[in-house]
Amino acid sequence: MGDNICMDANKNTNRKGKTMIDFGTMNTTAAEHRTISTIARIARENGYAREHLDIAMDLEACHAVCPLDLEALATAKTGDLLHDVSGIAAHLDRDTGQLTDCFHPRHAV
Repeated sequence: MGDNICMDANKNTNRKGKTMIDFGTMNTTAAEHRTISTIARIARENGYAREHLDIAMDLEACHAVCPLDLEALATAKTGDLLHDVSGIAAHLDRDTGQLTDCFHPRHAV
């Protein structure tokens, strides 16, 4: 496999000096937003218990740092979709946008 090019762009520093995700600098397209929303809906329909907005925000933050094949994820088998969605939720550092503990989504580009 190729190099994992998951970088820590799109982050900012809060007033406590702690790095945090800056959603305002993300260049997610309207089509990507729709696909992310579809993925979140499918995850919830298949028993994933987090709120739609929480899932979507995690996916967008991950996609900005570690690009995902969103179309493939939206049409993936349920187990693969839930693997990526739950893995991203469990391993996303919400301060930096980085995925921790060597987690790599199956649908990362």
